[in-house]
Amino acid sequence: MQFKSQGHVNLLGTHYNTFEFTKDTELTKKGDCIIGVNSDFDVEELKKLEGKITIIIGVEDEKDEITAEINPEFNHKTEMVIRKSDFLDNRTFAINASKAAKDINRELIKKMKDPKAIINIKIEDKKE
Repeated sequence: MQFKSQGHVNLLGTHYNTFEFTKDTELTKKGDCIIGVNSDFDVEELKKLEGKITIIIGVEDEKDEITAEINPEFNHKTEMVIRKSDFLDNRTFAINASKAAKDINRELIKKMKDPKAIINIKIEDKKE
């Protein structure tokens, strides 16, 4: 499963427990977990995933990988939150993530601050 997101000048990527992709096009500096705006993810496609996953995030030649576990109750239409904790709500796409926003490759975060940056997100289902 793949989708795209866009960079933003206010992107910080400094949150300690989560990271998020949103379909919103604007971002304030209070949204320190948001690492992509104007996302084109399909909730119904995401809901088909289950178990352990790997999330691969890339911009140009920079990338990072995060492992996590799917929340089967995820169903938010505009926000997709990945958490290091096991907190669940309808915005939580995945839990027990190996990284939060602050842990993501800083060169990648730097590229994501460009409003013209296209962020490629690939999610691999690790059912075994």
